[in-house]
Order: sequence, then structure tokens, then C-alpha cells
Amino acid sequence: MKKESAVKTVAKKTVEKAAAAEKAVEKVAEKAAPAVKTTAKKAATATKTAAAKTTKAAAAKKPAAAKKPAAKKATVTAVLQYAGKEVSYDELVAKARGAWNGEAIQELALYVKPEEEKVYMVVNGQEAGSFDL
Repeated sequence: MKKESAVKTVAKKTVEKAAAAEKAVEKVAEKAAPAVKTTAKKAATATKTAAAKTTKAAAAKKPAAAKKPAAKKATVTAVLQYAGKEVSYDELVAKARGAWNGEAIQELALYVKPEEEKVYMVVNGQEAGSFDL
């Protein structure tokens, strides 16, 4: 906000200076010949136009947004414990990939049934079979 108000203040002063310069040029031009008067008005108009463009450009600039640090991905570990045994998520996925001999796996769903000591898998939306825990 401070930058924006500072830009507006500078822009306002620039426009005021341009207007004052235009008045001074007009006074000088009144005393000079008509051809000089026309040239002086053109110069004053050009100065005022340039000041207005500078004001618009300065006002259009927005302050840079503060960048947020990238969030770290959480490490997830899943372990199935049953009947004194342990099987990790990574082991289940590795066994499923080994049991699958079809096309590339785009989507894999595993259904673990410890009471049967089986893992049922669905690969790419189609039932693909099972393997032992």
C-alpha cells in the first residue's frame, strides 16, 4: 500500500509540474511570435502527455506478491500387522506388480483380507486376480 500511495504522490507531482511548465511556456509564447507560440504549445502538450503516460505506467505496476515456500511432501508408511506378521505397503505393491503380467499398470487397487491371507487386486479398472500375503 505504501508503494502505491508513493507512486500516486509522485504521479500527482509530475502532473502538477507539467501543468506549471505548460503555463510558463504559454506566458513566454504570448510574448514570442505566433510560430513560436504554436511550437511551445506542442512541446507543453507533449510534456503533459509524457507525464500522463508515466503516471499510468507507474500506477499499473503492482507490487510483487510474496512467494510462499514450497510445501514438503509427507512421507507415508503403511504397515499391515496381523497374526504376528507384518507386511508393508511397498511389499504389497511389489507383489502386485510381480503377479501382474498384462499391460502397463495405470491404476492399481489392492484389497487385503488378512483372515484369508489373500490380497485381491484390480488393475486399470478390471478385476485382475489375487496373490498370497
